[in-house]
Amino acid sequence: MTNVRTKLTEGGRVVIPAEYRQALGLHIGDELILRLENGEMRIFTPQQAIKRVQELVSPYLPQGSSLADELIADGGWRND
Repeated sequence: MTNVRTKLTEGGRVVIPAEYRQALGLHIGDELILRLENGEMRIFTPQQAIKRVQELVSPYLPQGSSLADELIADGGWRND
């Protein structure tokens, strides 16, 4: 995709062009996460954040194991 210019409008609003929304599967009302990283703003969905964390953690997990099950069994997760 090419670079697109947009403007910051009143209230700090930024329009994400339709082409970008379609490519990312975004819809009106979707929750987005903003991160400031090395002077750049990154925008992603909670689902994308979860997928990224899973990719980062997976090399450290034994094959066929479930981190969620291990944390629950060890008492490392509490719902107080």
